[in-house]
Amino acid sequence: MHAGGDLLVLELGAVVLGLAIVARLARRVGMPALPLYLLVGLTLGEGGLVELPASADFIEVGAEIGVILMLLMLGLEFSPHELVVNVRRSTLAGVTDLVLNSAPGLAAGFLLGFDPIVAVLLGGVTYISSSGIVAKLVADLDRIGNHETSVVLSVLVIEDLAMVLYLPIVTGVLFGGSVLSTTVAVSVSLAAVLAILGVAYVLGDRLSDIALSHSSEALLLTLLGVTLVSAGIADRLNLSTAVGAFVVGVALSGDIVSHARGLLLPLRNLFAAVFFVFFGLQVDVRLIPGVAAVAAAIAAASVVTKVATGWIAAGRAGIGTPGRVRAGAALVAHGEFSIVIAELGIAREGDLGALAATYVIILTVIGALLYQFSDAITVAGLKRRSRASR
Repeated sequence: MHAGGDLLVLELGAVVLGLAIVARLARRVGMPALPLYLLVGLTLGEGGLVELPASADFIEVGAEIGVILMLLMLGLEFSPHELVVNVRRSTLAGVTDLVLNSAPGLAAGFLLGFDPIVAVLLGGVTYISSSGIVAKLVADLDRIGNHETSVVLSVLVIEDLAMVLYLPIVTGVLFGGSVLSTTVAVSVSLAAVLAILGVAYVLGDRLSDIALSHSSEALLLTLLGVTLVSAGIADRLNLSTAVGAFVVGVALSGDIVSHARGLLLPLRNLFAAVFFVFFGLQVDVRLIPGVAAVAAAIAAASVVTKVATGWIAAGRAGIGTPGRVRAGAALVAHGEFSIVIAELGIAREGDLGALAATYVIILTVIGALLYQFSDAITVAGLKRRSRASR
């Protein structure tokens, strides 16, 4: 093996061992490991303690696979019928989500003197929660079966589908596309999503029977191959790879679901950790102090608007106070889509990248902690209300 290959293996081994130590530490102190994985990435990125020149490309690919696997596992929890019902029920919540949560970014963009297009991009950064981070938090805290989780997932699905319209529009405007070409791109993207969901709704049981195998090896390779191909096709159609992976999970039903969970869970855990390390690698730590105050102010506003979104959505579903608080806390974390949106405008506004990265770091940590301790927060609030009413 050549010297570069030796260094790649050494770097990857050191990173994985570091993550193992972090995971053990997180379990011992009783908190999700995600913020700690992110901090590991920060220490290894630009301006951090150590840089990883040999393994950066490999980690980037692993991060993409991590997001895909997280959304595939999330999709396995819902049948096509449940997805359609949840999205219909949460349409109003989706509109509320868009209005409330794009507002902090839009307002900050105009106050900072950004041009209107960059302000719209910053509105997108604050609008969309991280499906990947929320999926990992829900799984880590064993809340998949909670009543409010289906509401949270419905809001997240609506957000991801909204990106089908948002990304082609802002990309076309940023790069000087015509009204016709932008309209065509949006129409194709929307039609593709509807077609994929339609196939999953009609043929889900039949596809699951075809994919099911008594060989664990064959089943694992089939699931990974179909998911990666679907995510890749979605990406080529200017959709989210996450949407493509999620739809594959939704399309599967019956006996294959339990088998798939057992096979995919270890892989999901490994590549999810890699995703958060990669995200941290993208941040130049030296830029954070200059944008920290503004990012913290926007993040504070987003915490309020996201919690309000979850509270309203869960309330419409008839869920009680503890579930409504958990729903709001779950939506706080931002991540992969926010960074994708910010990257579109970096050439136009240099501060946008550092601002968005710092904002996401803050909300990743706050969101994880709020979601973990949401029940304790609810109990404390109810006790204060009870004392005040006496």
